[in-house]
Amino acid sequence: MNDLQAFPISAKWPARHPDRIQLYSLPTPNGVKVSIMLEETGLPYEPHLVSFETDDQMTPEFLSLNPNNKIPAIIDPNGPDGKPLPLFESGAILVYLAGKSGQFLPQDTAGRYETLQWLMFQMGGIGPMFGQLGFFHKFAGKDYEDKRPRDRYVAESRRLLGVLEERLAEREWIMGDAYTIADIATFPWVRNLVGFYEAGELVGFEDFRNVARALDAFVNRPAVVKGLNIPARP
Repeated sequence: MNDLQAFPISAKWPARHPDRIQLYSLPTPNGVKVSIMLEETGLPYEPHLVSFETDDQMTPEFLSLNPNNKIPAIIDPNGPDGKPLPLFESGAILVYLAGKSGQFLPQDTAGRYETLQWLMFQMGGIGPMFGQLGFFHKFAGKDYEDKRPRDRYVAESRRLLGVLEERLAEREWIMGDAYTIADIATFPWVRNLVGFYEAGELVGFEDFRNVARALDAFVNRPAVVKGLNIPARP
């Protein structure tokens, strides 16, 4: 293990347990992907709250870890070859933690890449499109008189839900019987769409029964229940 004091972010968020994975995050859909994954794997970690209310993500300390000023980010003090590894981007972190723990990513080559394609489906489609719908439905965009931007994201969100619905028609999880990082990446965003964004009626979520069934199973997993509230808000 190497000294985390070499990382500027440690000056703002000191590590009480420098031997553990350091998580810098907020309980948003992208943030909880990693806290849920850490809870599911049992890897020891220490969470640090990055408050958007005080623009923590724009501070030099945070930018030294993630120049894209987004959460989540981690430092693993026991990374490859025993050296600390800093990482940002939730998808990359999920893949890394799956490799480190040997969990939630198939070991066979075909299964691994099929899982990764569904992870990319979330990263490139579900996350950005659901997020834009949230902006135009719940946040500042809702005041725009022109509803064409909102309706564009409603239509695309429904299309993406339809892809997911078909995938889950004869499967318990996205990859079948096995729960994987594809599920850990996807269902926090589905939960946010119908919950925090309050867009369930707008997208006709009642039409997607398989998605709803898998979402219900997801949110009832003990590690998910805990991870959804990490890091704890004040």
